Amino acid sequence: MLERTYDTQVCSIARALEIVGERWTLLILRDTAFRARRFDDLQRSLGLARNVLTERLQRLCDEGLLERKLYQERPARYEYVQTQKARDLFPVLAGLIRWGDKYYAPNGPPRLILHRGCGGAIVQKSFCATCGAEVTANEAESQPGPGAWKAAADSNTTPGHDQGQKTAGTS
Repeated sequence: MLERTYDTQVCSIARALEIVGERWTLLILRDTAFRARRFDDLQRSLGLARNVLTERLQRLCDEGLLERKLYQERPARYEYVQTQKARDLFPVLAGLIRWGDKYYAPNGPPRLILHRGCGGAIVQKSFCATCGAEVTANEAESQPGPGAWKAAADSNTTPGHDQGQKTAGTS
């Protein structure tokens, strides 16, 4: 995993990866989004050692992505429910699924993500908040935002590439 200090990188991707960049974390979020929410179901689905699963679930709870909800009192049993913070990752998970299906599923998608209301396939597109145009990676640019300028001021440097230097097609 990445270091927890970001002295040389002012980057939202780096910070997000510190939380969700570990392989099992994304798979736990996948399962809690679509089917399994109980510890035994997650353990069975993932085939993950119980101690590792316990650690990952605790981290996701600590980070505010999952909440433990009591579903049985005697004995006490809990399920792991996604918070809004985790649900906001749905476009990322759907994008990874679509990308994996395109490049790593030679026999077709192993799972389909469909709209519960009508059964249609979920598609993702990026749109400009100002003009509404669809934007591709080739049409996007990155430039320093307020966080980069604050970090640069705190370190007495000028925002460079790691702090959001303006480049086309990068994040």
